[in-house]
Amino acid sequence: MTTPKLSIAEFERLARDKLPLVGYYGMRVELIEAGRVVMRMPCGDNVLRPGGTVNGPAMVALADVAMYALVLSLIGPVEAAMTTSLNANFLRRPPAVDLIAEATILKLGKRLAVGEVTIFAAGEAEPAAHITATYSIPPRNDPV
Repeated sequence: MTTPKLSIAEFERLARDKLPLVGYYGMRVELIEAGRVVMRMPCGDNVLRPGGTVNGPAMVALADVAMYALVLSLIGPVEAAMTTSLNANFLRRPPAVDLIAEATILKLGKRLAVGEVTIFAAGEAEPAAHITATYSIPPRNDPV
């Protein structure tokens, strides 16, 4: 297994300084490997919708942050990497519990990274959502 190019501590520092959404939702990284990330978002009033389920925008935010961490695990702390597309399929209504996002890379190129994020309600085996995303990787200033 390849060592990730960004540690949990480095991502948490970046998130604290540059991604206020992470703090708002209380997202935490549980695992960073090169090409695999697991994040948790605690369930609170800020993510619930009527009916006692987690809202879709919160799930998409979790997936996007997990994807960002995933890409950085492979390319290092390139802050300007950004989402170019994201497709969310909501598969079932998650109960009011923490959500777990498992992100994996499908393809890493020089300019684009494609990955998928599966979101589970804590303690449940069936996924609540499946998200695919593409990230743009900015050109590096490598000497020619």
